[in-house]
Amino acid sequence: MSSYKKPTDYFDEELAIMLAEKIGMVYVDFDASNFIEAVRSSYKNKALKQRVELIADQLFKYLPNDYSTAVMVLLQILGPENPEETGMFTNYYWLMPVAKFVEKFGLGHFQLSIEAIEEITKRNTGEYAIRPFIEKYPQETLVVMKNWAKSGNFHLRRLASEGLRPKLPWAPKLELFIEDPSPVFDVLTLLREDEIHFVKKSVANHITDYFKVNPVAARTLISDWQPTENEHTQWIINYATRKVDPKLLKS
Repeated sequence: MSSYKKPTDYFDEELAIMLAEKIGMVYVDFDASNFIEAVRSSYKNKALKQRVELIADQLFKYLPNDYSTAVMVLLQILGPENPEETGMFTNYYWLMPVAKFVEKFGLGHFQLSIEAIEEITKRNTGEYAIRPFIEKYPQETLVVMKNWAKSGNFHLRRLASEGLRPKLPWAPKLELFIEDPSPVFDVLTLLREDEIHFVKKSVANHITDYFKVNPVAARTLISDWQPTENEHTQWIINYATRKVDPKLLKS
């Protein structure tokens, strides 16, 4: 019998047990048995995103009522940072409900939640958790993401691009900057010579998104970048335009 597990299969009772054990080590009042039972009795017949949200909802129910206290508990279970460009959805998949917790319940606590997303993305990803904050606090979040774009941590640099994508897979469309993407392009420009493939691919995919939602702006950005001889910028341009209709590349 095959031992292959679909991504959805990782978000089940076993994950609830894992989280309960980790949380119990730093928060002794955590009601592990009822938390596990709540997940066990409800996760079947749910899709991946629904399972992640279910677990996040149960964390909210069984962690301290005060959001700040609850987040500090969760930050203590994150473990070592991810040193690899991969592994977000393999070794660190179990942090997805933690990111969902911040996304869903932390919108009224901007600074604390941003700091939590920063730590989460060093292990898993904050690309979904950051979206509601971009919508509610666009200027404040852009300042943060510009700083991330200059970070020495490549996970944060990737998040600066990935979180702002207008058509991020599995996420609602981000309409905010489609008509005037200049604030987003300022962030991408900070990343255009990045040497990390993980980051470059995000920037390229981001530009490809803009060819779908605002091709004129995307074409202008490519034209501005094309004169450079930097190999990383050229890779981004080539990857971003590899499937774009040639007509969209001409002014």
